[in-house]
Amino acid sequence: MTARSPGPSYADLLDADTHEVPAFLRRTGRSDFGIADIDARYYFDPEIARLETERIWKRTWQFACREEQLRNPGDLQVYDIADLSVLLVRGEDGAIRAFWNACLHRGRQLRDAGGAASELQCQFHGFCWDLHGELKRVPARWDFPQVREEAFRLPQVQVDTWGGFVFVCLDPGQVPLREYLGELTELDHWDLAGRYTEAHVAKVLPCNWKVAQEAFMESFHVVTTHPQLLRGIGDANSQYDAWTWVSRAITPRGTPSPHLGYQPTEQQIFDAMMGLGLDDAPVATLPDDARARTVIAAATRARMRDSVGGRAETLSDSECVDTFFYTAFPNFHPWGSYNRTCYRFRPNWPDPETSIMEVLILSPFSGQRPPEAPVRHIGVDGSFLEASELGPLARVFFQDEYNVGAVQRGLHTLVQHKSGVSFGAYQETKIRHFYAVYQELMGPL
Repeated sequence: MTARSPGPSYADLLDADTHEVPAFLRRTGRSDFGIADIDARYYFDPEIARLETERIWKRTWQFACREEQLRNPGDLQVYDIADLSVLLVRGEDGAIRAFWNACLHRGRQLRDAGGAASELQCQFHGFCWDLHGELKRVPARWDFPQVREEAFRLPQVQVDTWGGFVFVCLDPGQVPLREYLGELTELDHWDLAGRYTEAHVAKVLPCNWKVAQEAFMESFHVVTTHPQLLRGIGDANSQYDAWTWVSRAITPRGTPSPHLGYQPTEQQIFDAMMGLGLDDAPVATLPDDARARTVIAAATRARMRDSVGGRAETLSDSECVDTFFYTAFPNFHPWGSYNRTCYRFRPNWPDPETSIMEVLILSPFSGQRPPEAPVRHIGVDGSFLEASELGPLARVFFQDEYNVGAVQRGLHTLVQHKSGVSFGAYQETKIRHFYAVYQELMGPL
Protein backbone atom coordinates (compact mmCIF):
# COMPACT_ATOMS: atom_id res chain seq x y z
CA MET A 1 0.00 0.00 0.00
CA THR A 2 1.51 3.32 -1.06
CA ALA A 3 1.82 5.92 1.71
CA ARG A 4 -0.55 8.88 1.52
CA SER A 5 -0.63 12.36 3.01
CA PRO A 6 -3.13 13.18 5.79
CA GLY A 7 -6.39 14.78 4.72
CA PRO A 8 -9.29 13.88 2.43
CA SER A 9 -8.61 11.67 -0.57
CA TYR A 10 -9.82 12.77 -3.95
CA ALA A 11 -12.46 10.03 -3.81
CA ASP A 12 -13.75 11.61 -0.58
CA LEU A 13 -14.19 14.96 -2.33
CA LEU A 14 -16.01 13.35 -5.25
CA ASP A 15 -18.40 11.67 -2.81
CA ALA A 16 -19.25 15.10 -1.36
CA ASP A 17 -19.88 16.74 -4.75
CA THR A 18 -23.18 18.58 -5.24
CA HIS A 19 -23.51 17.36 -8.86
CA GLU A 20 -23.06 14.07 -10.68
CA VAL A 21 -19.40 13.33 -11.28
CA PRO A 22 -18.18 11.93 -14.64
CA ALA A 23 -17.40 8.26 -14.13
CA PHE A 24 -13.90 8.51 -15.57
CA LEU A 25 -12.85 10.80 -12.69
CA ARG A 26 -13.22 7.80 -10.39
CA ARG A 27 -11.01 5.64 -12.62
CA THR A 28 -7.61 4.79 -11.20
CA GLY A 29 -4.42 3.72 -12.91
CA ARG A 30 -1.00 2.51 -11.95
CA SER A 31 1.15 4.50 -9.50
CA ASP A 32 3.85 2.01 -8.48
CA PHE A 33 7.03 2.67 -10.45
CA GLY A 34 9.60 1.91 -7.79
CA ILE A 35 12.02 4.14 -5.95
CA ALA A 36 15.23 3.77 -7.98
CA ASP A 37 17.21 6.90 -8.76
CA ILE A 38 17.08 8.28 -12.30
CA ASP A 39 20.43 8.78 -14.05
CA ALA A 40 21.35 12.48 -13.99
CA ARG A 41 23.18 12.17 -17.33
CA TYR A 42 19.77 12.15 -19.04
CA TYR A 43 19.67 15.89 -18.51
CA PHE A 44 22.93 17.08 -20.05
CA ASP A 45 24.82 14.35 -21.92
CA PRO A 46 25.04 15.33 -25.65
CA GLU A 47 25.19 11.68 -26.72
CA ILE A 48 21.98 10.92 -24.84
CA ALA A 49 20.35 13.92 -26.53
CA ARG A 50 21.41 12.49 -29.90
CA LEU A 51 19.99 9.08 -29.01
CA GLU A 52 16.69 10.71 -27.99
CA THR A 53 16.24 11.78 -31.60
CA GLU A 54 16.50 8.19 -32.81
CA ARG A 55 14.73 6.40 -29.97
CA ILE A 56 12.16 8.94 -28.71
CA TRP A 57 11.37 11.63 -31.29
CA LYS A 58 11.37 9.25 -34.27
CA ARG A 59 9.10 6.71 -32.54
CA THR A 60 6.32 8.61 -30.76
CA TRP A 61 3.19 10.59 -31.57
CA GLN A 62 3.75 14.32 -31.01
CA PHE A 63 1.51 17.38 -31.01
CA ALA A 64 2.58 19.45 -34.03
CA CYS A 65 0.00 22.27 -34.30
CA ARG A 66 -3.66 23.13 -33.79
CA GLU A 67 -6.14 22.35 -36.58
CA GLU A 68 -7.14 26.01 -36.70
CA GLN A 69 -3.64 26.74 -38.04
CA LEU A 70 -4.45 24.55 -41.07
CA ARG A 71 -7.98 25.78 -41.66
CA ASN A 72 -7.88 26.43 -45.43
CA PRO A 73 -6.42 24.60 -48.45
CA GLY A 74 -2.80 25.64 -48.85
CA ASP A 75 -2.26 26.48 -45.18
CA LEU A 76 1.17 25.30 -43.99
CA GLN A 77 2.82 24.72 -40.61
CA VAL A 78 6.33 23.57 -39.71
CA TYR A 79 7.01 21.29 -36.76
CA ASP A 80 10.66 21.10 -35.72
CA ILE A 81 11.83 18.52 -33.20
CA ALA A 82 15.53 18.11 -32.38
CA ASP A 83 17.33 18.16 -35.78
CA LEU A 84 14.25 16.98 -37.69
CA SER A 85 11.57 18.99 -39.47
CA VAL A 86 8.07 18.14 -40.67
CA LEU A 87 5.92 20.19 -43.06
CA LEU A 88 2.15 20.00 -42.53
CA VAL A 89 -0.20 21.01 -45.36
CA ARG A 90 -3.96 21.23 -45.83
CA GLY A 91 -4.68 19.99 -49.37
CA GLU A 92 -7.36 21.13 -51.80
CA ASP A 93 -9.26 17.95 -50.91
CA GLY A 94 -9.41 19.05 -47.25
CA ALA A 95 -6.99 16.37 -46.03
CA ILE A 96 -4.03 17.23 -43.82
CA ARG A 97 -0.74 15.68 -44.95
CA ALA A 98 2.66 15.72 -43.31
CA PHE A 99 5.92 15.52 -45.26
CA TRP A 100 9.56 15.43 -44.31
CA ASN A 101 10.50 19.09 -44.67
CA ALA A 102 13.36 18.75 -47.14
CA CYS A 103 13.75 19.25 -50.87
CA LEU A 104 14.73 15.99 -52.59
CA HIS A 105 17.24 17.89 -54.76
CA ARG A 106 19.71 19.38 -52.28
CA GLY A 107 17.94 18.98 -48.96
CA ARG A 108 16.99 22.60 -48.32
CA GLN A 109 13.95 22.90 -46.03
CA LEU A 110 10.91 23.51 -48.20
CA ARG A 111 9.49 25.90 -45.62
CA ASP A 112 11.13 27.67 -42.70
CA ALA A 113 7.84 28.72 -41.10
CA GLY A 114 4.08 28.46 -41.50
CA GLY A 115 2.03 30.35 -44.06
CA ALA A 116 -0.02 29.59 -47.14
CA ALA A 117 0.84 28.43 -50.67
CA SER A 118 -0.70 26.76 -53.70
CA GLU A 119 2.40 24.59 -54.25
CA LEU A 120 5.57 23.54 -52.44
CA GLN A 121 8.49 25.11 -54.26
CA CYS A 122 12.02 24.99 -52.93
CA GLN A 123 13.41 28.50 -52.57
CA PHE A 124 16.92 27.41 -53.58
CA HIS A 125 16.63 26.03 -57.14
CA GLY A 126 12.87 25.82 -57.67
CA PHE A 127 12.08 22.09 -57.53
CA CYS A 128 8.35 22.05 -56.96
CA TRP A 129 5.64 19.69 -55.64
CA ASP A 130 1.88 20.00 -55.41
CA LEU A 131 0.04 19.92 -52.07
CA HIS A 132 -0.32 16.12 -52.37
CA GLY A 133 3.49 15.75 -52.54
CA GLU A 134 3.58 14.82 -56.24
CA LEU A 135 6.49 16.20 -58.24
CA LYS A 136 5.21 19.13 -60.29
CA ARG A 137 8.15 20.97 -61.81
CA VAL A 138 11.92 20.51 -62.22
CA PRO A 139 13.95 23.47 -63.53
CA ALA A 140 16.28 22.45 -66.38
CA ARG A 141 14.49 19.12 -66.53
CA TRP A 142 16.86 17.95 -69.27
CA ASP A 143 19.74 17.95 -66.75
CA PHE A 144 18.15 15.43 -64.36
CA PRO A 145 17.67 12.16 -66.26
CA GLN A 146 17.79 10.30 -62.91
CA VAL A 147 14.73 12.08 -61.53
CA ARG A 148 11.60 9.92 -61.87
CA GLU A 149 8.25 11.26 -60.71
CA GLU A 150 7.38 8.15 -58.71
CA ALA A 151 10.73 8.23 -56.88
CA PHE A 152 10.55 11.98 -56.24
CA ARG A 153 7.23 12.08 -54.40
CA LEU A 154 7.71 13.86 -51.09
CA PRO A 155 7.98 11.20 -48.38
CA GLN A 156 5.08 11.38 -45.95
CA VAL A 157 4.89 10.76 -42.20
CA GLN A 158 1.87 9.64 -40.19
CA VAL A 159 -0.53 12.44 -39.33
CA ASP A 160 -3.81 12.39 -37.43
CA THR A 161 -6.00 14.70 -35.40
CA TRP A 162 -7.65 14.61 -32.01
CA GLY A 163 -9.27 17.30 -29.89
CA GLY A 164 -8.42 20.05 -32.36
CA PHE A 165 -4.73 19.08 -32.25
CA VAL A 166 -2.71 17.80 -35.20
CA PHE A 167 -0.22 15.04 -34.35
CA VAL A 168 2.61 13.53 -36.35
CA CYS A 169 4.53 10.29 -35.89
CA LEU A 170 7.76 9.53 -37.72
CA ASP A 171 7.44 5.78 -37.05
CA PRO A 172 5.11 4.08 -39.57
CA GLY A 173 4.83 1.10 -37.24
CA GLN A 174 3.52 3.01 -34.22
CA VAL A 175 -0.02 2.28 -33.02
CA PRO A 176 -2.86 4.59 -34.25
CA LEU A 177 -3.15 7.93 -32.49
CA ARG A 178 -6.29 7.26 -30.45
CA GLU A 179 -4.90 3.96 -29.20
CA TYR A 180 -1.69 5.76 -28.25
CA LEU A 181 -3.55 8.52 -26.38
CA GLY A 182 -5.66 5.97 -24.51
CA GLU A 183 -7.17 7.43 -21.34
CA LEU A 184 -6.21 10.95 -22.37
CA THR A 185 -9.15 10.88 -24.80
CA GLU A 186 -11.47 11.25 -21.79
CA LEU A 187 -10.75 14.94 -22.40
CA ASP A 188 -13.32 14.66 -25.21
CA HIS A 189 -15.84 15.18 -22.41
CA TRP A 190 -14.77 18.84 -22.33
CA ASP A 191 -14.61 19.42 -26.10
CA LEU A 192 -11.02 20.53 -26.65
CA ALA A 193 -11.79 20.63 -30.38
CA GLY A 194 -14.27 23.42 -29.75
CA ARG A 195 -11.62 25.81 -28.45
CA TYR A 196 -9.55 28.56 -29.98
CA THR A 197 -6.00 29.61 -29.15
CA GLU A 198 -6.41 32.75 -27.06
CA ALA A 199 -2.70 32.94 -26.20
CA HIS A 200 0.45 31.09 -27.30
CA VAL A 201 3.81 31.80 -25.66
CA ALA A 202 7.09 30.03 -26.47
CA LYS A 203 9.87 30.59 -23.92
CA VAL A 204 13.46 29.34 -24.09
CA LEU A 205 14.42 27.96 -20.68
CA PRO A 206 17.94 27.40 -19.32
CA CYS A 207 17.42 23.69 -18.72
CA ASN A 208 16.94 20.37 -20.45
CA TRP A 209 13.44 19.74 -21.84
CA LYS A 210 12.86 16.98 -19.26
CA VAL A 211 13.79 19.23 -16.33
CA ALA A 212 11.37 21.81 -17.70
CA GLN A 213 8.38 19.52 -18.04
CA GLU A 214 9.00 17.74 -14.73
CA ALA A 215 8.23 21.05 -13.00
CA PHE A 216 4.67 20.75 -14.38
CA MET A 217 4.08 17.05 -13.67
CA GLU A 218 3.48 17.18 -9.91
CA SER A 219 1.96 19.39 -7.21
CA PHE A 220 4.67 18.54 -4.69
CA HIS A 221 6.52 21.78 -5.46
CA VAL A 222 3.56 24.03 -4.57
CA VAL A 223 4.41 24.15 -0.85
CA THR A 224 7.72 25.91 -1.55
CA THR A 225 7.44 27.44 -5.02
CA HIS A 226 3.84 28.73 -4.86
CA PRO A 227 3.13 29.17 -1.12
CA GLN A 228 0.47 31.80 -1.82
CA LEU A 229 -1.78 28.97 -3.03
CA LEU A 230 -1.62 26.71 0.02
CA ARG A 231 -4.80 27.75 1.80
CA GLY A 232 -6.89 26.81 -1.22
CA ILE A 233 -5.18 23.78 -2.75
CA GLY A 234 -4.89 20.19 -1.54
CA ASP A 235 -1.47 19.77 -3.12
CA ALA A 236 -0.39 16.75 -1.08
CA ASN A 237 -3.84 15.15 -1.50
CA SER A 238 -3.48 14.94 -5.27
CA GLN A 239 -4.29 11.69 -7.05
CA TYR A 240 -1.80 10.33 -9.60
CA ASP A 241 -2.54 7.65 -12.20
CA ALA A 242 -0.64 6.22 -15.17
CA TRP A 243 -1.48 3.96 -18.09
CA THR A 244 0.53 2.86 -21.17
CA TRP A 245 1.60 6.14 -22.77
CA VAL A 246 -0.43 8.52 -20.61
CA SER A 247 -0.45 9.79 -17.05
CA ARG A 248 -2.86 12.00 -15.13
CA ALA A 249 -2.78 14.06 -11.95
CA ILE A 250 -5.81 15.51 -10.19
CA THR A 251 -5.14 18.23 -7.63
CA PRO A 252 -8.15 19.30 -5.55
CA ARG A 253 -8.85 22.94 -4.86
CA GLY A 254 -11.19 24.51 -2.35
CA THR A 255 -9.55 22.32 0.28
CA PRO A 256 -6.40 23.34 2.17
CA SER A 257 -2.92 21.92 1.92
CA PRO A 258 -1.98 19.43 4.66
CA HIS A 259 1.34 21.29 4.81
CA LEU A 260 -0.34 24.24 6.54
CA GLY A 261 -0.70 22.48 9.86
CA TYR A 262 -3.92 24.34 10.63
CA GLN A 263 -7.45 24.57 9.23
CA PRO A 264 -8.05 27.89 7.43
CA THR A 265 -11.52 29.41 7.35
CA GLU A 266 -13.68 29.04 4.26
CA GLN A 267 -13.13 32.77 3.67
CA GLN A 268 -9.36 32.25 3.71
CA ILE A 269 -9.70 29.30 1.33
CA PHE A 270 -11.85 31.42 -0.97
CA ASP A 271 -9.38 34.33 -0.91
CA ALA A 272 -6.49 32.01 -1.73
CA MET A 273 -8.41 30.56 -4.67
CA MET A 274 -9.04 34.10 -5.90
CA GLY A 275 -5.27 34.63 -6.01
CA LEU A 276 -5.23 37.12 -3.15
CA GLY A 277 -2.27 37.72 -0.89
CA LEU A 278 -2.51 37.72 2.89
CA ASP A 279 -2.93 41.51 2.99
CA ASP A 280 -5.31 41.89 0.03
CA ALA A 281 -8.93 42.86 0.60
CA PRO A 282 -11.49 40.10 -0.15
CA VAL A 283 -13.32 40.30 -3.48
CA ALA A 284 -16.43 38.90 -1.76
CA THR A 285 -17.48 37.92 1.74
CA LEU A 286 -18.82 34.40 2.17
CA PRO A 287 -21.87 33.62 4.31
CA ASP A 288 -21.04 31.77 7.51
CA ASP A 289 -22.40 28.43 6.26
CA ALA A 290 -20.84 28.61 2.76
CA ARG A 291 -18.06 26.39 1.47
CA ALA A 292 -15.51 28.07 -0.79
CA ARG A 293 -15.43 25.02 -3.06
CA THR A 294 -19.17 25.10 -3.81
CA VAL A 295 -19.35 28.92 -4.05
CA ILE A 296 -16.61 29.00 -6.67
CA ALA A 297 -18.17 26.05 -8.50
CA ALA A 298 -21.49 27.93 -8.72
CA ALA A 299 -19.73 31.08 -9.97
CA THR A 300 -17.86 29.03 -12.56
CA ARG A 301 -21.10 27.52 -13.90
CA ALA A 302 -22.60 31.01 -14.24
CA ARG A 303 -19.51 32.30 -16.02
CA MET A 304 -19.43 29.33 -18.39
CA ARG A 305 -22.99 29.75 -19.66
CA ASP A 306 -21.94 32.19 -22.37
CA SER A 307 -19.40 29.77 -23.87
CA VAL A 308 -20.84 26.28 -23.26
CA GLY A 309 -24.55 27.06 -22.85
CA GLY A 310 -26.84 24.86 -20.76
CA ARG A 311 -24.08 22.26 -20.30
CA ALA A 312 -22.59 24.56 -17.67
CA GLU A 313 -25.34 23.57 -15.23
CA THR A 314 -24.36 19.90 -15.43
CA LEU A 315 -20.73 20.46 -14.40
CA SER A 316 -19.74 18.89 -11.11
CA ASP A 317 -17.99 20.92 -8.42
CA SER A 318 -14.85 18.99 -9.25
CA GLU A 319 -14.95 19.98 -12.92
CA CYS A 320 -15.43 23.60 -11.90
CA VAL A 321 -12.64 23.96 -9.35
CA ASP A 322 -10.07 21.15 -9.50
CA THR A 323 -6.95 20.84 -11.61
CA PHE A 324 -6.57 17.92 -14.02
CA PHE A 325 -3.21 17.77 -15.75
CA TYR A 326 -2.39 15.02 -18.22
CA THR A 327 0.78 13.96 -20.04
CA ALA A 328 0.99 11.97 -23.25
CA PHE A 329 4.55 10.70 -23.62
CA PRO A 330 6.90 12.29 -24.46
CA ASN A 331 6.02 16.02 -24.28
CA PHE A 332 2.28 16.83 -24.61
CA HIS A 333 0.54 18.24 -21.51
CA PRO A 334 -3.12 19.27 -21.89
CA TRP A 335 -5.19 20.21 -18.85
CA GLY A 336 -8.69 18.91 -18.29
CA SER A 337 -12.14 20.37 -17.65
CA TYR A 338 -12.35 24.05 -18.58
CA ASN A 339 -8.92 24.91 -17.32
CA ARG A 340 -7.55 26.25 -20.58
CA THR A 341 -3.86 25.48 -20.21
CA CYS A 342 -1.82 23.22 -22.49
CA TYR A 343 1.97 22.77 -22.56
CA ARG A 344 4.50 21.40 -25.01
CA PHE A 345 8.21 20.96 -24.23
CA ARG A 346 10.92 20.48 -26.85
CA PRO A 347 14.72 20.39 -26.93
CA ASN A 348 16.36 23.59 -28.10
CA TRP A 349 18.58 21.76 -30.54
CA PRO A 350 21.54 21.22 -30.44
CA ASP A 351 22.00 22.37 -26.82
CA PRO A 352 20.81 19.70 -24.34
CA GLU A 353 20.94 22.29 -21.54
CA THR A 354 18.27 24.58 -22.94
CA SER A 355 14.72 23.87 -24.05
CA ILE A 356 11.55 25.45 -25.41
CA MET A 357 8.44 25.56 -23.25
CA GLU A 358 5.20 26.48 -25.00
CA VAL A 359 2.04 27.54 -23.20
CA LEU A 360 -1.26 27.57 -25.10
CA ILE A 361 -4.43 29.03 -23.61
CA LEU A 362 -7.30 27.15 -25.30
CA SER A 363 -10.62 28.88 -24.65
CA PRO A 364 -14.19 27.82 -25.40
CA PHE A 365 -16.31 30.23 -27.43
CA SER A 366 -19.77 30.68 -28.89
CA GLY A 367 -20.60 31.97 -32.34
CA GLN A 368 -17.87 32.66 -34.89
CA ARG A 369 -14.43 31.31 -34.09
CA PRO A 370 -12.15 34.15 -32.88
CA PRO A 371 -8.79 34.54 -34.61
CA GLU A 372 -5.95 32.51 -33.15
CA ALA A 373 -3.32 34.42 -31.20
CA PRO A 374 0.13 34.80 -32.76
CA VAL A 375 3.01 33.10 -30.97
CA ARG A 376 4.94 35.33 -28.59
CA HIS A 377 8.59 34.20 -28.54
CA ILE A 378 10.62 34.96 -25.40
CA GLY A 379 14.34 34.29 -25.31
CA VAL A 380 16.33 32.66 -22.55
CA ASP A 381 17.11 36.06 -20.98
CA GLY A 382 13.47 37.16 -21.02
CA SER A 383 10.72 36.33 -18.55
CA PHE A 384 7.20 34.96 -18.58
CA LEU A 385 6.24 38.23 -16.90
CA GLU A 386 6.47 39.79 -20.39
CA ALA A 387 3.49 37.67 -21.48
CA SER A 388 0.59 39.77 -20.18
CA GLU A 389 -1.81 37.65 -22.26
CA LEU A 390 -1.27 34.82 -19.73
CA GLY A 391 -2.83 36.89 -16.95
CA PRO A 392 -2.10 35.61 -13.41
CA LEU A 393 -0.42 32.51 -14.89
CA ALA A 394 2.52 34.67 -15.97
CA ARG A 395 3.48 35.15 -12.33
CA VAL A 396 3.16 31.42 -11.59
CA PHE A 397 5.32 30.48 -14.59
CA PHE A 398 7.87 33.09 -13.53
CA GLN A 399 8.18 31.30 -10.19
CA ASP A 400 8.69 28.00 -12.04
CA GLU A 401 11.28 29.32 -14.48
CA TYR A 402 13.24 30.69 -11.51
CA ASN A 403 13.79 27.10 -10.34
CA VAL A 404 14.55 25.15 -13.50
CA GLY A 405 17.78 26.92 -14.43
CA ALA A 406 19.10 26.32 -10.92
CA VAL A 407 18.15 22.66 -11.23
CA GLN A 408 20.07 22.33 -14.49
CA ARG A 409 23.18 23.94 -13.00
CA GLY A 410 22.87 21.90 -9.82
CA LEU A 411 22.73 18.60 -11.67
CA HIS A 412 26.37 19.04 -12.71
CA THR A 413 27.30 19.36 -9.04
CA LEU A 414 25.00 16.52 -7.95
CA VAL A 415 26.83 13.97 -10.12
CA GLN A 416 30.08 14.69 -8.30
CA HIS A 417 28.80 12.65 -5.37
CA LYS A 418 25.49 11.02 -6.44
CA SER A 419 24.71 9.46 -9.79
CA GLY A 420 20.97 10.03 -9.93
CA VAL A 421 17.89 12.03 -9.03
CA SER A 422 15.62 10.71 -6.26
CA PHE A 423 11.94 11.16 -7.10
CA GLY A 424 9.11 10.52 -4.66
CA ALA A 425 7.35 7.17 -4.85
CA TYR A 426 3.84 8.64 -5.23
CA GLN A 427 3.72 12.43 -5.60
CA GLU A 428 6.10 12.23 -8.55
CA THR A 429 4.29 9.27 -10.15
CA LYS A 430 3.92 11.07 -13.46
CA ILE A 431 7.67 11.61 -13.68
CA ARG A 432 8.43 8.03 -12.69
CA HIS A 433 5.97 6.80 -15.33
CA PHE A 434 7.70 9.02 -17.91
CA TYR A 435 11.05 7.41 -17.11
CA ALA A 436 9.60 3.89 -17.18
CA VAL A 437 8.57 4.53 -20.79
CA TYR A 438 11.69 6.56 -21.60
CA GLN A 439 14.10 3.89 -20.36
CA GLU A 440 12.24 1.16 -22.22
CA LEU A 441 12.57 3.07 -25.50
CA MET A 442 16.12 4.30 -24.93
CA GLY A 443 17.46 0.89 -23.94
CA PRO A 444 20.95 0.43 -22.46
CA LEU A 445 23.18 3.50 -22.63
